[in-house]
Amino acid sequence: MSKFHATISPIPEVKIIEPRRFEDDRGYFAETYNREALATLGFDVDFIQDNESLSRRTGTLRGLHYQTPPLAQAKLVRVVQGRVWDVAVDLRRRSPTFRKWFGLELSARNGLQLLVPVGFAHGFLTLEPDTVVAYKVTAPYSSTNDAGIAWDDAELQVAWPLPIDYPVLSDKDGHLPCLSDAVLFD
Repeated sequence: MSKFHATISPIPEVKIIEPRRFEDDRGYFAETYNREALATLGFDVDFIQDNESLSRRTGTLRGLHYQTPPLAQAKLVRVVQGRVWDVAVDLRRRSPTFRKWFGLELSARNGLQLLVPVGFAHGFLTLEPDTVVAYKVTAPYSSTNDAGIAWDDAELQVAWPLPIDYPVLSDKDGHLPCLSDAVLFD
């Protein structure tokens, strides 16, 4: 039996990864990443760095972030503690799913992961306090290539399940450009 199960989202390049969990009365064990096992499912990606964030307040929104070439990043995202609404937005101009987004709940309880490929913006909204998100990336952070899109861009109409009137944002995320003014992928 495979260590991972992959489900294709409505955007074929965005994949939902479900690691196999072995549970007993103590709890569970799961391999959260295994390059060889993911390669057998068609995901031959070289991750070079792990990142982790803690969001103390429910309703914290981080994103929508991405990096431009040559340091564009693919991400494998999971929740270690708490839960989030996780979103990927297709920024590839020539893609049939350009400007489309996909979102799903990732939580420590469900163990799901989201594989966000190069050419997509990524963001998440915390649905519980003290949520910890961990993700692998395929390129190092670069301030020169750092980019993003406004979380509330009217053209995208991302359906954020806001548990409060307005999300908790960083200053940077509160001033990201709309899609029409953003650097996109060819």
